[in-house]
This record gives sequence, structure tokens and C-alpha cells, in this order.
Amino acid sequence: MRFPRCAAAFCLAVLFTVSHVPTALAGTELRDVHVVAHFDRAAGQAAESIALEPDGGVLIGMIPARQVVRVARDGSVRVLVTMPLPPGGGGTTPVVGTPVVTGVARSGAGEVYFLYSSGAGGMTGIWQVRRSGGPRLVVPLPADAFPNGLVIDGDRFLVTDSTGGRVWQAPVRGGRASVWSADPVLKPAGFFGANGLKVHAGAVWVSNSDRGTLLRIPIRHDRGSGPAEVRARGLEGIDDFDFTGRGDEVLAAVNQASELVRVSSGGRAETLLDADDGLQGTTAVRVHGNRVYLTNGANLAGDDPNLMIGELHHPHRT
Repeated sequence: MRFPRCAAAFCLAVLFTVSHVPTALAGTELRDVHVVAHFDRAAGQAAESIALEPDGGVLIGMIPARQVVRVARDGSVRVLVTMPLPPGGGGTTPVVGTPVVTGVARSGAGEVYFLYSSGAGGMTGIWQVRRSGGPRLVVPLPADAFPNGLVIDGDRFLVTDSTGGRVWQAPVRGGRASVWSADPVLKPAGFFGANGLKVHAGAVWVSNSDRGTLLRIPIRHDRGSGPAEVRARGLEGIDDFDFTGRGDEVLAAVNQASELVRVSSGGRAETLLDADDGLQGTTAVRVHGNRVYLTNGANLAGDDPNLMIGELHHPHRT
């Protein structure tokens, strides 16, 4: 697959309001969903992940473009970094066969971190976007790993490894990574296992794409991992997810089906948005207050990778 260079990597969208009538389960609704930025799929800009900034900006990892971009509140987009190809072009990247940027995270102090899977030792790992604009390797990971989801948990990083079926941990200051959990339920079943990642209510939550599960791994008092438990099933192709603020309720991006799914605290799932609403290869979701940010990678279906924003409503909330 070729990704030709494109100076105009993306364009602003005309406001596009989804015509989908909001569905509700226990009162949850998603309204006023619209596209705020389109990206250039031909240039490899398949939007993969989301991190939010205090001023309303959105940081997004672009998979085969090997980029981190920033979408400002007004919809303007700027490339923060483009990763170089590894020696030989990176054909040894696990499963996908091409180097990719995946998860992004922002620290409270404003540092921007991202994951690069290159299939090469010394390049695969956690990187930082330096204020000067160049990338800096903070934590190397094995060449056969596929780092995918990234969060900052206090003074440490947590990273899912989709091909290794593991969660890694490493100090934010930099250094060596160690395996935090290698519970068997994290393993892939032919393609991607552990994928999305969040820390919530004393536990690390992980999605397993191949097995269609949402997992909860308790954090022990020594910050180690307890045994994983399956909290939801039947979500084949689940990618990233986030909590809505109503207990353990989550919104999940289901990549293969191009859906945004609400999963109740009890594990019951209902589709809120789908391809009829413009979703194409949905990859990531972030919730901030009542605002929902959603990326479509268009990597498995469609040709319009984009960033959407909507409003989350809980009519029966007391």
C-alpha cells in the first residue's frame, strides 16, 4: 500500500449533523454529533487515538502516516511530529507489516507522548514530542511488540501490547519497561488481543479486539495486577473505549462494525451510532464532561477518516 505525500493533509469539514435519532438505554443519549475535521486517507492519515488538551485541542495519532496531529477548537489541524521509517522500511512490524503510530497521551504538565510500532529494536516504544518539535524515545519496547493503548497512571506509563497479549508498565521519567499483566484473557486469537486501555476506579480496564471482551484488572495495594475478569462480551472488533461518568458504563468504538456502543455497568451493550450515521472504521472515543470525541480511521471500511464531536445526555440522571 502506498501513501503518497500530500501537502494538504486534511481539510475542515462543513458542519455535518448526524440524522440518527438518539437511542437510549437507562437514559443515555448522544446528540448533535458532527464532523469537525476530515483527514487524508490516501496519505495514511487513518485516525487512531485521542488525547485531550485543556484549551479544547485534540491530539490524534495517525496510523500509517506515522504522525501525531493537533486539531484546534476552530478545526484547524497541525502536524506535531512525523516518525522516520526504520532501516529497511519497517516491513517487520508485527501483523500489519508497516510502521504505525498508535496511542497518544498528554501529561498534566503538558508533555505529549505517543506509541510507535516499527518492528525494529531501538525504535518501537514510547516516544515524546519535544517542545522543539522532534521526537525522543523515552521507553524502548521489544521489536516484536505492538504497543497500542497508552495511559499515564501517576508516575508510570501503562501500555497494551496487542500481539503479545500483555500490559507493560514503565516510569514516566523513562527507562526500562516491565510486564504488568500477562493474564491469558489479554491474548489475541489470530490478530489483535489487548487494545484499548483506561484506568478507572482502582482498576485497569482493557479491551480485547479478537475476543470481543471488555476486561477489568484490579490494581493491588503494591500497584501490581490482580486477576483479570471479563465484564462484557460480544464486542468483536472493539478498539478504544471510555467511561461516561455513570459508574462503570462505557462508550466503546467497535472498529470492524463501524459502531459506537454503550456498555452498561452490567455488561449489556446497545449501539448508539453506526455506519448509517457516518461512522467508518471507528477507532477511539474520549468523554470529557458531556462532550464525546470520536475518531473514524476508515482503515477497514470507507474512505473518510475524521474527528467527530457529540453531546452526551443523561435525561434520567438524578
